[in-house]
Amino acid sequence: MKIVFVLPGVGKKPGEKYIKSWKMEPLCISTLKALTPAGVETEFFDDRLELVDYGTGADLAAITVETYTAARAYKMAAEFRKRGVKVILGGYHVTLLPGEAAPHADSILTGNAENVWSAVIEDFKRGELKQVYEGGCAKPAVQPDRSIYTDKKYLPLNLVETGRGCPFACEFCAISSYYGSRYLARDPAHIVSELEAAPHKFTFLVDDNIAADPRHAGKLFEAIAPLKTRWFSQASLHAARDRSLLKKMKKSGCEALLIGFESLDEANLKQMKKGWSCGAGEAGELVRAIHGEGISIYATFVFGFDNDTPDTFKQALDFSQEHGFFFTAFNHLLPFPGTPLYDRLRRENRLTKEAWWLESDYSYGDIPYTPSNMSPRELSQRCAAARREFFKYSSILRRGGSLLGRNADPLLAAIFLSQNLELRAEVDGKLELPVGRGLDELPK
Repeated sequence: MKIVFVLPGVGKKPGEKYIKSWKMEPLCISTLKALTPAGVETEFFDDRLELVDYGTGADLAAITVETYTAARAYKMAAEFRKRGVKVILGGYHVTLLPGEAAPHADSILTGNAENVWSAVIEDFKRGELKQVYEGGCAKPAVQPDRSIYTDKKYLPLNLVETGRGCPFACEFCAISSYYGSRYLARDPAHIVSELEAAPHKFTFLVDDNIAADPRHAGKLFEAIAPLKTRWFSQASLHAARDRSLLKKMKKSGCEALLIGFESLDEANLKQMKKGWSCGAGEAGELVRAIHGEGISIYATFVFGFDNDTPDTFKQALDFSQEHGFFFTAFNHLLPFPGTPLYDRLRRENRLTKEAWWLESDYSYGDIPYTPSNMSPRELSQRCAAARREFFKYSSILRRGGSLLGRNADPLLAAIFLSQNLELRAEVDGKLELPVGRGLDELPK
């Protein structure tokens, strides 16, 4: 038996370079590889890096589907099925919209694969592949098999999973919908074991909110501190209210956190069901506490809520410059299927494209709904303008000076400079990437 794993890319164009900052190793593939019995032959095609060989002689194609890659994944599935290859689709998008995905495959897998992947393989061998496998929510407990990445050129960054989900229920968040606002923590001993074998100097601890369970997080930080690991992860800003946890975090090797501020406007925060978060005043205090420990911040803001105006962009930009953030993402609100946001906008008749991810003319950066205080085009343009302003050379130099004042590590400074210049170059490169368009490079 031979299984081919496929990871579709967002807006991949034949012969053109892919967005460099998106070239991280896909943990879902190495996890599936680890779950696959040794006697089963496997092959992996990363659509971001290479063309997919549909005639590779596979018996089963396992394709992971995100909302941005759904149209592409379905067309890939059709190409495999034309050649007599059975197809199973899985991933976040399939879990949230199983009815949409099912007609494009012989089988779909909802939820996490750990609980059902062995059953998929055994059923396939017997010729009894089920139409649906329900994996439910599983704690990360498998050591990924990275041998599946052989000859793939990913960013030199270790990715080690520490937890899944988040206890909060932000209106726009597909992760909250997927995990039902639960946090599933991984055993610290498994994390330590994986970190000990990690080949690169820096690690991204893959977690939707690494501080979601403060007691567990404290134990995790204590467990990994002796490893001298230098790491980054994601956390909610309110974690900085616990100064002792913040100190443990830094002592364990934390260099930077991705923090979703989303908005500095309290009315917006309440609308997005993030009223537990912080307005501008407390946010500034907590940022100073994080920076005071020598931890940098990758901030994210989301624009398009009903209280957003042109002034909202300036407020977020000024706040980001004032605090010298390592990076800042100025994103437009996007209604992902299966989220309360999507359902609300549909009820309000504000969706201009209900299945925007399947529309042939939809591109990355398009706004598929009607904002309250500006046109869709203006919202997209203002987000792009904020990114350009933040990544100006003068801004990079000014924020670099702030970084050196907090943390004089020359290696971290070099990463700051190289990645800021890379993101500067990508601001316009990401816009108008095709999402729902056809696959011109597919064999006929």
